[in-house]
Amino acid sequence: MRYLSLFLLFLSPAMGQEKKEKPLKPIEEIKLDRKDPISYEKDVEPIFADKCFVCHSGNVIESKFDMSTYAGVMKGGKRGTVIIPGKASDSFLYKVSGHREKPVMPLKGEDPLSPKELALVKAWIDQGAKAPMGMREKKKIVLNLPPESVKPVRAVAFGKKIIAVGRANQINIYDSEKFDFVKTLLDPDLKTADGKPAKAAHISLVESLAFSPDGKTLVSGSFQELNIWDIDSGKLKKKLTGFADRVTALDFSHDGKYLATGGGAPTEDGELRLYQTSDWKLIQDIKPAHSDTVYAVQFSPDNTKLASSAADKFVKVFEVPSGKLLKSFEGHTHHVLDVAWKSDGKALASAGADNVIKIWDYDKGEQIRTIQQAHTKQVTRLAFIGKTPTFMSVSGDNAFKLWNSDNGGMQRNYSGNIDYLYALAISDDGKLAAVGGEEGVVRVYKIENPQPIKVLLPPGEIKKDPPPPPTKK
Repeated sequence: MRYLSLFLLFLSPAMGQEKKEKPLKPIEEIKLDRKDPISYEKDVEPIFADKCFVCHSGNVIESKFDMSTYAGVMKGGKRGTVIIPGKASDSFLYKVSGHREKPVMPLKGEDPLSPKELALVKAWIDQGAKAPMGMREKKKIVLNLPPESVKPVRAVAFGKKIIAVGRANQINIYDSEKFDFVKTLLDPDLKTADGKPAKAAHISLVESLAFSPDGKTLVSGSFQELNIWDIDSGKLKKKLTGFADRVTALDFSHDGKYLATGGGAPTEDGELRLYQTSDWKLIQDIKPAHSDTVYAVQFSPDNTKLASSAADKFVKVFEVPSGKLLKSFEGHTHHVLDVAWKSDGKALASAGADNVIKIWDYDKGEQIRTIQQAHTKQVTRLAFIGKTPTFMSVSGDNAFKLWNSDNGGMQRNYSGNIDYLYALAISDDGKLAAVGGEEGVVRVYKIENPQPIKVLLPPGEIKKDPPPPPTKK
């Protein structure tokens, strides 16, 4: 079961007809002693970050409620808008967060909003739910740890003899030969509500991961920040901030000189940046890159070009390091969630929320073929295997497949996954693949074997691999 389905906007009305429960105990409503207007960025967003971001911000939004941005909060989700500006008492968000209506939020067992926090949210809505006045660097927030059930894997990456797994707001490291758990990377500045060190790498979900070519450095992206880790010591070396929203994409150039980042505020701007790794200085903030969130970035095999894909339905290629636009590919009818170069640098593959995979001829700037209905839900990730024409894809339909880019034929369908898949990585030698998603586990496969050889569970869970379900047809 996907944890996000528990959220207030996506519960079936039929659930309200189940057996009677204890009556609600509304959170006390207090009067704020202040005359200045309530600020979204100073007063309200930190509350959402503390109580909501762990469960309600993410890399791929499939009709869910994304609270990581003001635009997402105001947009609402499947059930419609949850805020009526000027009318807090009539706003669904206020009712459920104030325990005045079911389902109460945050989830049972988690710390509810305090009376003061609820009063701030109510006052902000009553004052018109005004937008933030401008960007500012976020202060460090005291964390409530995510519920035990909230462990989605948004990102996975192979290093030198290790596998990094971005699980909720943690980064777990595993040995890639014996598949034993090695360690968890922690940000020492993050604290729990009682002042203890938080077992977390970021405040919000880990959205992206990338190893440097030498395997000594791991970079992780999350909400408005990027962490740079020393793998040998497991220590946080540096933190980069100033991002508009989630850092959803990362890639090192093959020579290790550059790091590309992708992200941006949904519906507002696509953020594409280039850093030099010698001192981690920003050398290119490519504008305009995309008009909506950038979901994927990848350097060409010769390091001279950078491909990106975004929610604006485009795949684009830029010159490195100048940032000059070289090519633009149009054809997807929905968000383009991933892009990958073929090893010869002459073709690219792109994955869409329109459920299709497209192959592009770079030199001609045109589409070679479309793999229609490659999956029954959005294709979230794809990756080429070494110097072969074959590539792999994962999807929200929980399928994991192997394809031939030369003819568009499917070569293998891998079994074992039972929930939405977000993450895919292939080892440098092209022998292993790792996939993960909402289930919270990572399954490791030998490329030639449709059955997983190992399941990487969250640290501390019973080390017993669940039996895989039948292969999807």
